[in-house]
Order: sequence, then C-alpha cells, then structure tokens
Amino acid sequence: MARVIVIGGSGHVGTYLVPRLVAAGHRVVNVARGARRPYSASAAWAEVETVIADRDAEDAAGSFGGRIAGLAPDIVIDMISFTLASTQHLAEALRGRVQHFLHCGTIWVYGHNAALPATEDQPLNPFGAYGTQKAEIETWLLAEAHRNGLPATVFRPGHIVGPGWAPLNPAGNFNLNVFERIARGDELLLPNFGLETVHHVHADDVAQLVMGAIANRSASVGEAFNAVSPQAVNLKGYATAMYRWFGKDPRLSFAPYDNWAAAQPPQDAQATLEHISRSPSHSIAKAGRLLGYHPRYSSLEAVQEAVAWLVANGRIVP
Repeated sequence: MARVIVIGGSGHVGTYLVPRLVAAGHRVVNVARGARRPYSASAAWAEVETVIADRDAEDAAGSFGGRIAGLAPDIVIDMISFTLASTQHLAEALRGRVQHFLHCGTIWVYGHNAALPATEDQPLNPFGAYGTQKAEIETWLLAEAHRNGLPATVFRPGHIVGPGWAPLNPAGNFNLNVFERIARGDELLLPNFGLETVHHVHADDVAQLVMGAIANRSASVGEAFNAVSPQAVNLKGYATAMYRWFGKDPRLSFAPYDNWAAAQPPQDAQATLEHISRSPSHSIAKAGRLLGYHPRYSSLEAVQEAVAWLVANGRIVP
C-alpha cells in the first residue's frame, strides 16, 4: 500500500483519518507541530510515525516543501495550509514525486450561495480573509491539475463536529452556555427569525470522504468535493431539536441581529455574524456519485454525540 503523509494529522479530522488509513494498510506519517494527542484514542496510532515540524518557520525559511518531499510520500494530505504561497511551495516540491495531493479546503469558499443546496460547479464568491485565501488555494490547485498534471484533490468540510471540542451551537457561535441554557429549559434568544442555516459534518465523515477520494483517485484528481452532512439545519430548527433532546420544551425568542448582538459577548456576536452571513447549505451528490460518500451522521446526530461527550466530561453543566 501507499506511504501517506498527513500534515496536521493530530487534529479533528486526523483523529479519525489516520486510523482509517492504517486500517486500510497504508504506512502513515503524521507531521505535527508538537506532541498533541488525538481527540480519540486508537491502537492504530502505535503504527504511525510522527515527525515534528514548525510549518510557519519552515515555510519562512523555504524548507518545508523539501522536508515533506524528503519523507518519500506516495500521497500527501494537507490539513493545515491557509495561504496560496504555502500551498504553492509544498506543491512545487511534490510535483512529479507524488501520486496524489489532497488539500483540506472549506465551504466558506462559496461565500453567498446563489442556489441551495450549493453544488461544486457553482461560482466561488468568498468574502473575509479565510474564505478568500482558501478559494485562491483551490483555484490554483485545480487549475494546475487540469493544465499541468498536478494530482490534486480538494475537499471542503463544513462545521466540523466530534467528541472532545465545542460544536457550533444553535446561536451560530461556540459559547457552551447556549447548550446549558437549552439543557435547563431556559429561554434562548436567537438573531432575526432563526432561519439562517449552518451545515455541520462529523470529523469521521470528512475522513470517510478523504478515503473515498484516495480509493477513487482517477475520479477525484482535479475535483473539489463538499464534505458535509446530508442536510444543513436552520438555527430555529437546531435549537428546537436540542431542547427536545434534553427533554425540555422549546423556549425561543427572536430579535433583529443588531439588537440580539448588543446583549452578547462581542466575540460571540462576531462569530454568529460570520456564520449567518454565509448561511451554508451544500450538496453532497457529487461526492456520493464519484466517491461513494454516504455520511454516517446527520448534522444533529453529530452535534448530539459531541454534546453528550461535553456533558459526560463536565464541560456542559445542565
């Protein structure tokens, strides 16, 4: 099987992806900044080689690409590139030396969607530094794949969810107090009418899509794929479902965004604005057709597993 380098393999998706790669018989190298433990334990990690590298420093020195190429990979999965220059540096070092180069993008490359659910053939319309930079990266990678033979694939996760970290909540931010209010049956104030959407994905389902892209290389090279759950949820529906999951009757109220934001911590108000201004809702039909992608988790199932872990570990106190 292949020698696979995962850059940033100890993070959310890598926690599930690395064991999947090992189980498939691949020889796996995790390139990480430090000795961070994955979110979920697996015996597979005993078979994984770990290489410590400070990507930012090595990018600045012009040595990171050569460092990765020197590990003699067949496949490289880059989970943590956020600028075009960094991706270009790595891709040029790998050109002609790897069978497959997979880049973790984001659904934020879409910005405002013209039609829903958004498909991969819709024009990108990003705004904000993160989405704009990710769009630049994938546009360059896919052009290089089509014009110059770079074996690149892009996968675009939604709001990644899993046990061990806080999921995007029904108010569109990451404040765990929102789940605590719901768990107690307290009233929850939402912005506008609560009809803006969010689109989660379980980290293991992102890993599933990556495995499908590797297994179907000829269909995935030169393509981008949405990596999300089968359906987005709106804030009102999400909150209502969580009240019922906790055994409480929903108690929701609504206010125009500016009025709502005035009552929130500034960082929460900004996070909510970032999410509801995009209101993501994306199709997975292409990934299902070409890669056999069938998410195990709905958005709500993924969130509920994560929240159950937070309750069990005392991070959420009902």
